[in-house]
Amino acid sequence: MATMKASRIHAYGGSEVLIYEDAPRPEAQAGEVLVRVHAAGVNPVDYKTRAGSGMAGRLNNPFPLIVGWDISGVVESVGAGVSEYQPGDEVYSMVRFPEVGNAYAEYVAVPVSHLARKPKTLDHIQAAAVPLAALTAWQGLFDVADLQAGQTILIHAAAGGVGHLAVQLAKWKGARVIGTASARNADFLREIGADDVVDYTAALFEDVVHDVDVVMDCVGGDLLARSLKVIKPGGFLVSIAGHPPEDEAAKRGIQVGSFLVHVDSAQLNAITDLIDAGHVKPFIDLVVPLAEAGKAHEHVKTGRTRGKVVLSVA
Repeated sequence: MATMKASRIHAYGGSEVLIYEDAPRPEAQAGEVLVRVHAAGVNPVDYKTRAGSGMAGRLNNPFPLIVGWDISGVVESVGAGVSEYQPGDEVYSMVRFPEVGNAYAEYVAVPVSHLARKPKTLDHIQAAAVPLAALTAWQGLFDVADLQAGQTILIHAAAGGVGHLAVQLAKWKGARVIGTASARNADFLREIGADDVVDYTAALFEDVVHDVDVVMDCVGGDLLARSLKVIKPGGFLVSIAGHPPEDEAAKRGIQVGSFLVHVDSAQLNAITDLIDAGHVKPFIDLVVPLAEAGKAHEHVKTGRTRGKVVLSVA
């Protein structure tokens, strides 16, 4: 049996349970593409799942489990019935989310419907940072909150993985963008398009922001209730980090929504086009070898990343 290197867990736990070891190399089944992975993106859901929360409750007796969902790489082979791609094509994907994605590995078998062509203007490290975070931003902004040109949006944790892409997508749409971040990220956010930045360490956002059309929350906790204070009647609070308080929102005439990102290759192809046209670019905070995936998890867990953390695989 052919093998490959992967970062696997044999039980839920801390970052030390990630073991870099030999694992069976997958083969492309009918309707699948085998991708030689060059880089794998790291998201908060990765370390949460590794620890036994996140998507762990959806996985049935998964051990040994290869963590992760975001990949960028090159087509190695294609399964029966696949004509869209051929060996040598550069591709990227959010693989099978929220089922097991097997991303932290040298090879991944990917359903052809989950693939998109890698942006030409990005290398594999940059491309691996995109799928889950960009699809989350896209679906939250446009599918759930229906953000329109001319509206004002407040984005919490605007310098983070989802946040910094949401800022750029909202600006492309024609919205006015306000972001919350620490002072060290203020210049970065203005460089990528934010019109205003609120330093959450120096001021309560609800004291300085008023009458926005949309709030996108990437933090959760008490920010959900506090955010209702800054949204105009008829506005929208969308969260990727918990369920907004529906009763209080209804009293204020505010719509709320929370969601779990889903695979959508058409949206990912649209994001690819925006990247190659210069409207969106991922920022890489840290690159770590696949063998040191635990280090990447610890960095993401701080909640202080600017942009994304990526594992270098090939």
